[in-house]
Amino acid sequence: MTWPHPNPAQSPHAPKEPVVYVVDDDVSMRQALDGLLRSVGLQVQTFDTARDFLASAQRDVPGCLVLDVRLRGESGLTFQEQMEKNGLRIPVVFMTGHGDIAMSVKAMKAGAVDFLAKPFRDQDMLDAVASALTRDSARLAAEHAGAVLRRAYDTLTGREREVLGFVIAGLMNKQIAGQLNLSEVTVKVHRGQVMRKLAARSVADLVRIAEALGIEPVHRSH
Repeated sequence: MTWPHPNPAQSPHAPKEPVVYVVDDDVSMRQALDGLLRSVGLQVQTFDTARDFLASAQRDVPGCLVLDVRLRGESGLTFQEQMEKNGLRIPVVFMTGHGDIAMSVKAMKAGAVDFLAKPFRDQDMLDAVASALTRDSARLAAEHAGAVLRRAYDTLTGREREVLGFVIAGLMNKQIAGQLNLSEVTVKVHRGQVMRKLAARSVADLVRIAEALGIEPVHRSH
């Protein structure tokens, strides 16, 4: 089994060591899961209430939540909905001793990774957690990449953004020059700056970057 541990050779912004959060009001279950997950080298934090978990959850660290469906005074399914409303997108692995098909379907439709009935096999829990951590690592990596692209785009001048819009529309330097009433040499300079700032090696790269940023091609000047 491969756990999504970070590579120390990566940048300082690389994902940190993943954390598995366990929320269950049964102390024996919390202790059992803590031992199981730590036995495969994972960091674990356990809580007896969802409120305590919320106060400790790290949004910038890959993780997953192992959540009991029935907690004292609250429902795990209701808490899953609250997490979504609060922008906490950590994957959830549900466990229950009282589950039914309707409950599991509702949880999965809301984005749960798995729904395990107690007593479950240790390997089933480990597999579910591994899947959840992989999913969350990919989500954070995508969010980080998007933020890097946005910061790079923000360094473009207004003219460079105009040139970018024409380039991704497929216009040549001469055509762009005509649209912007510039010399072809000036357009070439702006285009080079766009390529450099966005770390693009080709027009195809620029098109993919623009799509990721939600930038539309411009076919003609207004």
